[in-house]
Amino acid sequence: MDEKTSSPEIPTDAVPSTEQTSTEQTSTERASTGAPTTDRPTADRSTRRAALWATLVAVPVTVAVAGFTFAQLSPDTPVAAPSASPTSLRPQSGAPVEMAAPALAERPGVVCRALVSQLPATVRELAQRPVTAGAEQNAAYGDPALTVACGVPEPTVDATADVWTVNGVCWYADERSDATVLTTLDRETAVTVTVPRAYEGPLQWLTPVSDAVVASVPSGGDSPSGCRR
Repeated sequence: MDEKTSSPEIPTDAVPSTEQTSTEQTSTERASTGAPTTDRPTADRSTRRAALWATLVAVPVTVAVAGFTFAQLSPDTPVAAPSASPTSLRPQSGAPVEMAAPALAERPGVVCRALVSQLPATVRELAQRPVTAGAEQNAAYGDPALTVACGVPEPTVDATADVWTVNGVCWYADERSDATVLTTLDRETAVTVTVPRAYEGPLQWLTPVSDAVVASVPSGGDSPSGCRR
């Protein structure tokens, strides 16, 4: 029997192709000569360029936003501070307030002492001050002094005169150049409150005094029809 000698088959994938060999040679040559290779992706360069442009755009935008925010937080005109009230424009005097103290009959004297005992320590923000005379029938508050006098003559007013009812007490207002003088018209013993022009809205200062009058001075007298509404 004849024996045939066969040569071993060489796999086709084991033989480098001409194109592959050429590419490897070219890369080897470039590496040996120090020349840059062309097979590195170019995306890195494009990415860096895009990031640089994004940074250049973002910086002025950030500065503009910060400036706008600062402008919003800093108003063009400053907010005005609250205006001071007449009593806070200067230090308040604690000296006794000069007041007259006419002699009172027994009954009005009792009523006035009861009134003074019911008066508050302050009228709104005005602190009570001592008086030069008649502490049993007079009181004073603040600087300039708002005063309360008990046992004064009741004024004669027309039946149709303007009167004001504050917390159940009827008052008649006499407007003067330096103050508004308010006197009760519906009480057994008349009470006068003098409000200096420095204090706006004189009727607003009557509330605590009216409460003391209701608590201590009985109603009575022939009051105008406006007081009986």
